[in-house]
Amino acid sequence: MTDRPEALTLESLLRSATDLLRAADVDSPRADAETLAAHVLGASRGQVAAWAVAGRRIDPVQSVDLRRLAISRSTRTPLQYLTGTTTFRTVDLAVGHGVFLPRPETELVAGAAIEAARAVARRAGGPAGRPLVVDLCTGSGAIAASVAREVPGATVHAVEADPEAAWWAAANLDPLGVALHVGDAAAALPELDGSADVVVSNPPYVPDGRIPAQAEARRDPELALYGGGADGMRVPTAVAAAAARLLRAGGTFVMEHDETQEQLVAGLLRDGAAAAGLAAGLFAGIETRTDLTGRPRYTVAVRTDGRMAR
Repeated sequence: MTDRPEALTLESLLRSATDLLRAADVDSPRADAETLAAHVLGASRGQVAAWAVAGRRIDPVQSVDLRRLAISRSTRTPLQYLTGTTTFRTVDLAVGHGVFLPRPETELVAGAAIEAARAVARRAGGPAGRPLVVDLCTGSGAIAASVAREVPGATVHAVEADPEAAWWAAANLDPLGVALHVGDAAAALPELDGSADVVVSNPPYVPDGRIPAQAEARRDPELALYGGGADGMRVPTAVAAAAARLLRAGGTFVMEHDETQEQLVAGLLRDGAAAAGLAAGLFAGIETRTDLTGRPRYTVAVRTDGRMAR
């Protein structure tokens, strides 16, 4: 990227950044360059595009900032880490190194939890219709924040074991009145046992040894990726047991999982897992749902009135 004075036009800087990102095999080089410029200039992408066409020049400090960010992006640092924010459904989230970046498919998982919570509110009616929702393994707080924003009056609790991720979750959830708990999802919130209307989770579920294909995904913290074991089911199993403990009879459980785990999750919820204290028959209406590409991505089930194993 040149330092010549004429390179200080926004368009020339965008072209240079785009070339750098294209050479690094970034999927959307021009869009990313414009997003980085928008971040530097405190503007929208639309404004950046219009300014570039109009021949706007930017000052040397801003040009250096844009170049620095473009170089970082060319190393496949996630765009969201560089801008410090990402959008998830109806909320803007603060994100950065040390927290898992929420994916578009998880918006469907959040949507299923929101739908279930709204159904509870409708059945109860009036001010008393305050569904109790628990988000286990909340990460950045994306799902919990969406529930709090889209289901007015809901009481929402979020649980995260990683203190670094919990720092980001606190920044996103405190303004929305969500109660954040730092600790292990398996043992979380015993005071709420048998009372939650909805338990939702996007737990770590990637099987051990599988390396994410996308370079940016490999920047996510391993604690948020790997579910434990060759099938990745250790953490999801513990989360399912916690959900069975927390939910009231008739409550809804929603859990994201890997596309290879469809039958494993359905079997777990149907047959239980003695080692995790999860008895058979605690869930009914088990339904696997697909993401926007048609892959089996999450499962929804209803808590029965059966008893937990001891």
